[in-house]
Amino acid sequence: MRALHILQSEIVNCRLCPRLREHSAEVAKIKRRAYRDWDYWGKPVPAFGDPEARLLILGLAPAAHGANRTGRMFTGDRSGEWLYRALFATGFASQPFSVSREDGLELRGAFITAAARCAPPDNKPTPEELRNCRGYLHRELRLLKNVKVVVALGRIAFDHYLALLKDQGTIPSRAGFVFGHNRQFTVAPGEPVLVSSYHPSQQNTSTGKLTEEMLLDVFRRARGVAGYSLIKDTYSNP
Repeated sequence: MRALHILQSEIVNCRLCPRLREHSAEVAKIKRRAYRDWDYWGKPVPAFGDPEARLLILGLAPAAHGANRTGRMFTGDRSGEWLYRALFATGFASQPFSVSREDGLELRGAFITAAARCAPPDNKPTPEELRNCRGYLHRELRLLKNVKVVVALGRIAFDHYLALLKDQGTIPSRAGFVFGHNRQFTVAPGEPVLVSSYHPSQQNTSTGKLTEEMLLDVFRRARGVAGYSLIKDTYSNP
């Protein structure tokens, strides 16, 4: 746990991507009118969760007025509202909402991280910026020794994880890994199973491309693959 804590502190102080640091700080300075009384985080956002987790959830990047405001992954925006409801319903979260770092939320058997740790302009980190962050994910996976399944939320997170596997020689190429919703991939012996999912972005959820039931199915699958007991009543408090 100490090594994981040190790594997250290093991430918060990272300056590898000047464009992203400047953008995050500028958003924190200007703010959105609805959050003008907030003291924005405005820095790289650390990962968080259960250090004994068997499930690792990989997102894209902090939202400008979501995690960049609150300082916690998927906290303070619509995507997070969908994600935490699904995690609570499937037994991975202690409550169905995440509004701030002080709201009492705990993750059970899950750890949440992202491909990019700073809020990018237009929600689009460059390939170089993603490469700069890849080493942090590699180190997190080495420290999270119990991970059995990785859920990649969105195509960019999916490709980012596969790029890491290719960089470290775990897979020879990304051929054969075709992104789609709730698809399961056996990567290599001894490696976590990879599950791909549509991202719970407002664009996907408002158009019906991703429904609540579809997202629940992803985490039901992940719970089974990770070897956790299944919850009979999806919406009951675990």
